[in-house]
Amino acid sequence: MSKALKWMPLLSGLLLSAAWPACGIPLILLFALVPLLLVENEHLKQRSNNHSFGLFIKVFPAFMVWNILTTWWIYNSTFFGAVMAILINSTLMSLSWWLFHMVRRAIKFPSQGYLSLVFIWISYEYLTHNWDLNWPWLTLGNGFASWPSLIQWYEFTGIFGGSLWILTINIIIFKLVDLRWIQHKPVRKTSIGVLLILIILPIFLSLLRYVTYTEKVSPVDVVVVQPNVDPYEEQFELPANQIIEEASALARTVADQSTDFIVFPESMVQPDWSSGMMIWENDLENQATINMFRNGLLTDFPDVSLVVGYSTYREYFPGEEAPETARKFRNSDGYYDAYNTAFLIRNNADLQLHHKSKLTPGVELMPFPWLLAPLGDLAIDLGGTVGQLGMDSHRRPLFVNDTLEVAPIICYESVFGEYVAEFVRNGANLIFIITNDGWWGDTPGHRQHAAYASVRAIETRRSIARSANTGTSCFVNQRGDLMQSTAYWVPAAIRQKLNANEHLTFYVKYGDYIARISVMGMVLFFLVALSQYLMRRQS
Repeated sequence: MSKALKWMPLLSGLLLSAAWPACGIPLILLFALVPLLLVENEHLKQRSNNHSFGLFIKVFPAFMVWNILTTWWIYNSTFFGAVMAILINSTLMSLSWWLFHMVRRAIKFPSQGYLSLVFIWISYEYLTHNWDLNWPWLTLGNGFASWPSLIQWYEFTGIFGGSLWILTINIIIFKLVDLRWIQHKPVRKTSIGVLLILIILPIFLSLLRYVTYTEKVSPVDVVVVQPNVDPYEEQFELPANQIIEEASALARTVADQSTDFIVFPESMVQPDWSSGMMIWENDLENQATINMFRNGLLTDFPDVSLVVGYSTYREYFPGEEAPETARKFRNSDGYYDAYNTAFLIRNNADLQLHHKSKLTPGVELMPFPWLLAPLGDLAIDLGGTVGQLGMDSHRRPLFVNDTLEVAPIICYESVFGEYVAEFVRNGANLIFIITNDGWWGDTPGHRQHAAYASVRAIETRRSIARSANTGTSCFVNQRGDLMQSTAYWVPAAIRQKLNANEHLTFYVKYGDYIARISVMGMVLFFLVALSQYLMRRQS
């Protein structure tokens, strides 16, 4: 490996990082992987002198640099969690690259193996959305989140369409670089023309869609509250009634009788740990904090609907079947579940709730419980409820009337496109994201998280109200524009009329179809590579 090529993985890692939200330039993603493709190609040429797994070692620094520079902020909440997230993600990325290299080694015509990179990488990204160690934060398609005008076509493809575009452009640029500067052969003008078309056409069509997209007027008046409760010092120590009173006072500064919704952040209402008073779902009608809202804001604004984040519990009585997530009481034989919950509280109506179901590994989810259950006591403690949380099996919107349903998305759930789309398929015509984000401090973490809301708005063409405990709170229109973004670590209340929408986008109807096709393509490539390898061994 030449001295120049030795530095190529580091260059790719720096380019990927420079492209990432919220302050990056995402167009860099269109060539950020070219250095790694040059390294892989050289490794293949020298296969007689190189062990195949050597490529894993060569590309690992690229992904380590990318993960560190873009997600270092995790350490603010948990150093151990940050180290594990970075190591696991970097390892899986490198393994994906090694598998692509193995396919190229095995097939008869290695130049055909570049399609396998597309299938393998997107399959890896799909895995990060759907297994116990889920961490889809660095899915390539997320890289354009802060530039929504360029990705309006995500309403047809979702973020995996973005990953497909980025990988395709990188491969074509690599091919041209290899032909011109490695093989010293002329590059056809038609090849450059095809490359320019594949870059410019999606951008042009997206900009055209962006400037011509018109929301159907169906206004819903929404107030978002940012109470700014310190999650490390106050959230689990201050009395719940004090937090509710202060947050309600913020809401009153902008709400009036025409307000339809007031939205509060994730886990705003906590149990009273000093007295041992838990918030039991078995008896919510007599829960003091619920009645505080009914005797407070719902008295002042009788027609308003409140969406509020809680930490709740449910006891399983004798004869009831407890799910696998249930915990055993320490001093009795009973079982209970703990939840991260969003409530819809209204006058003269039953309470509705949603339990967070895309859980953060190591904090709310014990990965692979059949293997790691004995380590449950090592769960990362971010205050409040620690360990495996209960989940919902269905994506039920919060129902107001026949024409208005809301998708209650709690924190980490907002990073999962198909998950959010399922709420929309089930009737949601608005999306409310409630989150904390205070765990990470004033770092790129909360800004990246807010930017990803733009992607969900485009995929579903749903307006979004985002309530973050410490910021960034905002509204997002159906084109993905962030509006009224609040300052970080400042109490605030903002108000906006959002248009509800009933139309289902192609992506909402069919979900992550690109990822599922990629999984099938990856399996097919593996079978072809294996059969050709075995045939060569026998000949």
